[in-house]
Amino acid sequence: MSISHNKIGRRSFLKMAALSSSVGLGTLSLADVTRKATEEEMKNPFPNSKLVKSVCTACSVGCGVIAEVQDGVWVRQEVAQDHPVSAGGHCCKGSDMVDMVRSSVRLKYPMEKVNGEWKRISYEEAFDKIGAKLKALREENPEQAMFLGSAKTSNEQAYYIRKFAAFYGTNNIDHQARI
Repeated sequence: MSISHNKIGRRSFLKMAALSSSVGLGTLSLADVTRKATEEEMKNPFPNSKLVKSVCTACSVGCGVIAEVQDGVWVRQEVAQDHPVSAGGHCCKGSDMVDMVRSSVRLKYPMEKVNGEWKRISYEEAFDKIGAKLKALREENPEQAMFLGSAKTSNEQAYYIRKFAAFYGTNNIDHQARI
């Protein structure tokens, strides 16, 4: 996981590319946007952390990720250079996965808005409420419901979503990428 001194790192390259596009090409050098790493920054991996090969879940491509995990918490990530699908690349969503997972505004359990305030509810209560609402909508007019597929679903899962919508009584089905 260490970066060779004769290669430009991904972050340095992106900084240089962004800066050069804003002030004109050719006006910056590598020395303008890079610096020597501090001793703290050179501690790789974090103390007592482990590197875990995984797959990005932002879409169905499944790019390779090497997650650095410390005490059960995902603290940093790099692309898996040897991954057969992504071959060491990531899209902008994949490169930001660690921030999305660690976000302070990430929904971690079911919530319900009661009198203008969000309150935590159990999964069982959430499923019961969603089921009751879907049943009421179906009895009134099933065409007012819409079902969404995902870039992460397999062909089989897409088939089940389509069949569920048909049995529910609607043709209103779309893909989340169009929203």
